[in-house]
Amino acid sequence: MADFDIAVVGGGIMGAGIARDAAGRGIRTVLVERDDLASATSSASTALIHGGFCQLRPGEVGRVRRILAERDVMLRMAPHLVRPLRLVLPHHDGLRPLWHWQLRLFLHDRLAGRRLLAGARTVDLTHGDAGVPLKRRFRAGFEFSGCRVDDARLVVLTACDAAERGATILTRTRLVRADRDGLVWRLVLNARGRRQMVTARVLVNAAGPWATEVMERVIRLPSLVRTRLVKGSHIVVHRLFGHDRAYMFQNRDGRTLYAIPYEHDFTLIGPSEVAWDGHPDAVAVGPDEITYLCRAACAHFRETVEPQRVVRAFAGVRVLHGGTAAAPSGWRRDHRLVLDAPQRQAPLLTVHGGEIATYRWIAESALAALARHLPFAAPWTSKVPLPGGDFPFDGIEAVVRRARELWPFLGDANLRRLVAAHGTRLDRMLGRATSAAGLGQCFGDELTGAEVSHLIRHEWAQSTDDVLWRRTRLGMRTGPQEQAALARFIADSGPREAAAE
Repeated sequence: MADFDIAVVGGGIMGAGIARDAAGRGIRTVLVERDDLASATSSASTALIHGGFCQLRPGEVGRVRRILAERDVMLRMAPHLVRPLRLVLPHHDGLRPLWHWQLRLFLHDRLAGRRLLAGARTVDLTHGDAGVPLKRRFRAGFEFSGCRVDDARLVVLTACDAAERGATILTRTRLVRADRDGLVWRLVLNARGRRQMVTARVLVNAAGPWATEVMERVIRLPSLVRTRLVKGSHIVVHRLFGHDRAYMFQNRDGRTLYAIPYEHDFTLIGPSEVAWDGHPDAVAVGPDEITYLCRAACAHFRETVEPQRVVRAFAGVRVLHGGTAAAPSGWRRDHRLVLDAPQRQAPLLTVHGGEIATYRWIAESALAALARHLPFAAPWTSKVPLPGGDFPFDGIEAVVRRARELWPFLGDANLRRLVAAHGTRLDRMLGRATSAAGLGQCFGDELTGAEVSHLIRHEWAQSTDDVLWRRTRLGMRTGPQEQAALARFIADSGPREAAAE
């Protein structure tokens, strides 16, 4: 008998989603990730869910409809991590006429069904705060609904739910070799030099940009899908506007860019998408891309944005498939599942592409593709919240009020950050603390020993980057001395396995 029914390779959003779905069906599951959860693409996205407003072409209508349907599911499933966001699209002479965009927005709203979020409307940019930061040539525009998601925490809490439902989550563990042995896979794992052999009835390759490499070098089978990598780069600058809406810009070269409120005091600008022919491990933001994003911002905002004003830059790589054109626009952006299941041989499922907006549905589709090879159980994830998300999609203020009553010594900004990260499970972390001192050592203005200990014990955090950039978004506001103290605290705490609560 195999150790596990299913082994999932890759700790990004796709791997975590498949592990959660499988574990919730009673399927014995192990997830293997060579680094930290969400350590690559899944923490370097634009983190928007808006339904592909600019992709309403005949071949993309089904994909847009699916994204919009999943947006509503995610709003209910994780209302602390997925938050409504209004986006403003300024119109200018270089764009198609106003009626064209009005028609697109009308279709967008019809596809969405306007179930939970407000519909689109035209806006006069010569009046109101939406037009204040923009250049005067923008006189009219449109406003429509989308969502912002904390991408890295979505991965982590999805993995937490998988663990609580019985999955084994192995981070900092590399899959060295995978061999079919009749009806099972024999997997050789390496965790910090310690080798381990496990067996599984089914293997799922959900390694994202590394999926082809895993296929060819680890599993040693040819990849059956032609893929292409695209790098999306972002920059962060000090805040360019004071309101809580985001901007969507149609650049004159045809690219779509966003300017999004980021961590209270900053603005996120991007992505600049370019084909990436290098190894996924080597992805980085180039100076040309920083210049491009700065110029794009300057073309729309009154305030000058120069490369020296950039306080952070990051890039992620996503997978496209099914194309032959030189430009990324000629490739498909949806997902593709490839099942290799020879008779009387252990099956292999490879996930190519996909996006954070539809990850839950892709996981459900993956389990459907494997239904003949795994214990049967009905789909369940569309109506079950992630940890901490058991409250109405529009009820976060009630959760904030309750937290303020329980821990009045916390500042409002910090309390809202904690609720947005942990939702109704904040009690498990803060407990009966009656003062800031009761939360232990401080690392900056907000991060405390109580929170870090929780992230180590229950969320697989093992480094300062794990804590500051993926479990929280406090890296921008934590100085070198606090980071050094945090590193010592983590080292003294020692590596621990996250436990199902």
